This record gives sequence, structure tokens and C-alpha cells, in this order.
Amino acid sequence: MNDTRSMSLNRRGFLSASAAAMATAAAVVGGAGTAVGAEAAGGRIVTPPTGKSLLLSCKLGMIAKEAGGKKLSIVERLQMAGEAGFDGVDFDEAGSFTVEEARDAVQKSGVFVHNAINHAHWGQRLTSPKVEERDKSRANIEHCMRLSHAAGGVGVLVVIGSAQDGPEAEIEERCRQEIRKLLPLAGALGQPFLVENVWNKMQYDHDAPPEQGPERFIRFVDSFKSPWVGMYYDIGNHWKYGQPGEWIRAFGHRCVKLDVKGFSRAKNKFTDITDAEDDLPWGDVRKALSDIGYHGWATAEVGGGDVKRLTVVRQQMQKAFGL
Repeated sequence: MNDTRSMSLNRRGFLSASAAAMATAAAVVGGAGTAVGAEAAGGRIVTPPTGKSLLLSCKLGMIAKEAGGKKLSIVERLQMAGEAGFDGVDFDEAGSFTVEEARDAVQKSGVFVHNAINHAHWGQRLTSPKVEERDKSRANIEHCMRLSHAAGGVGVLVVIGSAQDGPEAEIEERCRQEIRKLLPLAGALGQPFLVENVWNKMQYDHDAPPEQGPERFIRFVDSFKSPWVGMYYDIGNHWKYGQPGEWIRAFGHRCVKLDVKGFSRAKNKFTDITDAEDDLPWGDVRKALSDIGYHGWATAEVGGGDVKRLTVVRQQMQKAFGL
């Protein structure tokens, strides 16, 4: 890919900067099933597996909250992901927990949390015309940054808004101004602001056919000229609208993390990963990730459940990525 933007860091530099910031923090660094017998900030250090180009994760929201009629603790839920063979968890229920609860859960479970999400970003949006809603959205994102930092992770997934909030140029500039207010904290904590491509009718044409490209996403990310803004690219979300391999190659270093689900163009519906109905071109996805030198996290976002179900999802991901 010929990227002439001299002010953009390459993807390796982006992640190195994040890792350096994280290493200086008095926070837990985690990993599923890899607890190191050391003490830091009053708790053990937990490290993720090393030597892997692709680490597999699931959303916390995929993990069952009850078993045998008993409510499961957050520690037990994280441990289920480890038992299912995942390398870590994306903490997508950040709004329901304190920073301390997330940090302690990582230390007690030995399972890495690599990212945080607050699903309130759908209702309290950075594109909202209401100042109080934008203020609340920023507060939610700041909480996610602090939680991810304390848990040992690097990154916050954000849905930036919705086309229902106004004309495209107007709402993009509105949320751009809000994101800029968040970048000092992102840099201080080493927590990149990661834009997810979702069906919010922004940066793509929702009612248009394929083959669309990711140029509008790229222009938006590059407009910040910051190493702390990137993409959390959901592979399945826009298979309906464009070729995922082409999008990955175009994103290049901007592609910091991956969400993973299946999608059937033929039936126009989301599916399990690599099941009989999933017609997503996984072979080209694998090649594209190799082409951009991708190293990092891929997180399942499909129906979850108990350890047995989570294990099936992990195996599906391994098949999709040729692991």
C-alpha cells in the first residue's frame, strides 16, 4: 500500500507507543492462564501468551452470567473464557463495573483484558446535537480508558455516533471535536481511541450495493493526525458492503484490532464464524492480514454461553484464521 501521509505512524509504531505507555503504568498486565508470580500494585502480574501473531478473544458479554441457577461472579466469567482456550477478553460491559472491580477481576482470574467498551455509546453519542449527551458520552469513554488501563489492556472501542443526528459533515465535525478532547487522556494512559465500523449509516452508504470502499473511514481517522486514533475493524459488519480483504489492506497500520463474526451475503444475515451459511472470504482475509503485517487481537462477537459454547467459537475462529 502506498501511504504518503508523513504524519501517520506506521501500525507497528502505534502499538509500540501504546505498549510503552502501558509498561510505565502501575497497572496489571494480563493474560489468560498465564499468571506470573510477581506482585505489582498489590496484585499479581498476569501476562498474555507470547509468540503469537494473532491472539483470540471473546466479548465479556458473550460469557454466561449464570450456571446451574447460580449467578456467576466476574472472576468466574473471565475464568470461563480461559477454560475455553481464549487468550483474553474484551471487557464490553465496562459501564457496569468500577475500575477497581475490573483490575481485581484480572488479578484473581489470571485472564487478560485487552480492551474496554461501554455500550452506552449507542444511546449517548458523540454526534448528538445535545451537549449533555455528548458530555455523558465522553465521560463513558473516559471511564473505559481508565478501566482498560487499570486492567492491563490497551484500547477502547467506540461507536462514534449515528447519521440520525444530522448531515454527515456536521455530525463528523461535531464528534471530531469531542474526540480531540479525549486525546490527552488517551495519550496519558496509553489507550487508543478505536473507531468501529458499524451499521450507523456513517462513513458508508447503507442502502447502496457493494462494492464500497473504506475511504471515508480512512479520511476520518487520518483527520486527527494522531497515533491515538485508529480502527477496531469488524470483519463481518461490512462484508455486505465491501470486500474485507481490500478494506484491511487499505486500512493498513490503522487496523489496530479486529472484531470477528460471520455474515451471509446470500441470505443477508449475520451468522456464526465459518459455519455453513457464512460466505465471508476468509482466505483473502488471512492474506490481507499477512499483507499488512497484522499482529494483535481478534475478538469474537457472536452468540455465547457456557464453556462448551465458547470453545466452539474459539475453534471457529481458529478455522477462519488458519491457526
